[in-house]
Amino acid sequence: MRFDLLLRGGTLVTPSGVAVGDVGVRQGRIVDLGRLDPAAADHVVDCQGLHVLPGLIDTQVHFREPGLEHKEDLGTGTAAAALGGITAVFEMPNTKPNTDTAERLADKVRRGTEKAWTDFAFFVGATNENATELGTLERLPGCAGVKVFMGSSTGNLLVEDDERIADVLAHGFRRVAIHAEDEMRLRERRHLVDGENATAHLHPVWRDEETALRATQRILKLARRHGRRVHVLHVTTDAEAALLARHKDVATMEVLPQHLVMHAPDCYDRLGPYAQMNPPIREQRHQKALWEAIRLGVVDVLGSDHAPHTREEKDAGYPKSPSGLPGVQTTVPLMLNAVNEGKLSLERLVDLLAHGPQRIYGIAAKGRLTVGYDADFTIVDLKREHVITDEEQGSRVGWTPFAGWKVKGWPVRTIVRGRSVMIDGQLQGAPGGRAVRFVETLQPVEGEL
Repeated sequence: MRFDLLLRGGTLVTPSGVAVGDVGVRQGRIVDLGRLDPAAADHVVDCQGLHVLPGLIDTQVHFREPGLEHKEDLGTGTAAAALGGITAVFEMPNTKPNTDTAERLADKVRRGTEKAWTDFAFFVGATNENATELGTLERLPGCAGVKVFMGSSTGNLLVEDDERIADVLAHGFRRVAIHAEDEMRLRERRHLVDGENATAHLHPVWRDEETALRATQRILKLARRHGRRVHVLHVTTDAEAALLARHKDVATMEVLPQHLVMHAPDCYDRLGPYAQMNPPIREQRHQKALWEAIRLGVVDVLGSDHAPHTREEKDAGYPKSPSGLPGVQTTVPLMLNAVNEGKLSLERLVDLLAHGPQRIYGIAAKGRLTVGYDADFTIVDLKREHVITDEEQGSRVGWTPFAGWKVKGWPVRTIVRGRSVMIDGQLQGAPGGRAVRFVETLQPVEGEL
C-alpha cells in the first residue's frame, strides 16, 4: 500500500490503547496503523519520542465574525487554534448579526472556507422567533447544532422563559447546547455590581452558584419533558456537577480549563477584569469538584470558550468591562501540564477533547485515531517545558490570562486531513479548512462511493 504521509515511531493514543507505532495516510484519511514501511510513503514525519493524538476538537469558541472583527475573525481564531494543537472548532452564534437563519449560517460557512486554518462548524442561535425553523437549520451543512442562552452574555441572544425554551426543544432532533444561567436571578441581583466601587471580585457574587444551578435544574426538567438531549456548557459549580451526574441519560456536560486551573479570589487579585467571564471563575471548592467530576467520568467534554476582547475593552473597568477570555491556543498546553501533574491521564484528555466531542455531537469520521477516519492529528511533546507568552498568541487581541505560566507538555505539530498546518509554533502554507460533517445530517463528499 502506498501512503501520501507516514507518521513514524510515535506513541499512538488509539481506542485500543497506547502503543508505539506508525500511521499511514492516503488522500486525507488514515488507511493503516502498525509497523509500516517508510519506503512506501511520499513523506515521512519522524515522531519518535512524541505522542500522536487524534486531532483535538474545541467545541466552544467565539471568533466574533461577522461584525466584531476588531476582536477576532475566523482567520485569526483558527490560526490560534492550529497553533494550540486544535484541528477543528465549533463556533458560537452570538456574532453581529446573530447566526440565526439559513442565510447567515451559509455566509459563515463561506467565510470559514476562505479563511479557516482548521476544520469548523457553526452553532445556530435559538431566538424567541425562530423555534419552528430550528429543525431545518440544524440539518444544513456546517451546522454544529442549536445553542440556547438562558442567561444574557456577550451579544443579544436570549431565550429565558420556560415556555419559549420548551418551544425550542420541541423542534429538532440534535443535541442542544445550553448556556445555563438564570436570567431572572441575574436581573434581581444586578444591583450588587452597580456601585461606584464595584470590582471584578463581585462577578461571582452577582452571577452566583444559585444562578447556575437554577438554570441547570430548569433545563433538565424541560429536556425530560420533551425527550430532547442537552449539553450543558461551562459547568462551574459542585452542585451542578452532582446534579448532572444523576441525569446522564438526557444531559452531557462541559468544563473549561479556566475553571480547572484558576480560582477566586486569587484570579481577580491578579487579573481583575481580565479574569471576568460568564459563568465566572469561582472558589477553590468548586474547582476541586470539577476535577472530581472528571475523575468519575461525569464530564464529557473540555472546551475553551475562547471569547476574546481587546485590552481597551477590558480596561474599561468592572462592570463595564465585557466578559470573556481567549483560550483556544492554551487549552492543550494547560491540560498536558495537568497530565504531567497526575491530575488526569493522557487517555482521559483524549476522551475529553476528541472521543467525547465525536460521541456526543455525532461527528462523522473525526475524533479517533482509527482507520477510515480523517487524518487529523495533534502531535505533542510531553517533556517539553514552555513559558506561555502574550507575543506568541495567534488571537487578534494578543493577550492571554496565562502569560508567564510555565507548563510541561506542548503541541509541536497540527495536522488537518493529512496536511500539516502548524509545525513548532509556525503556521504552514495557507488556510484550507472545511466544514465538519455530522452523522445525523451526513452530506456527500468528493470521492465517496
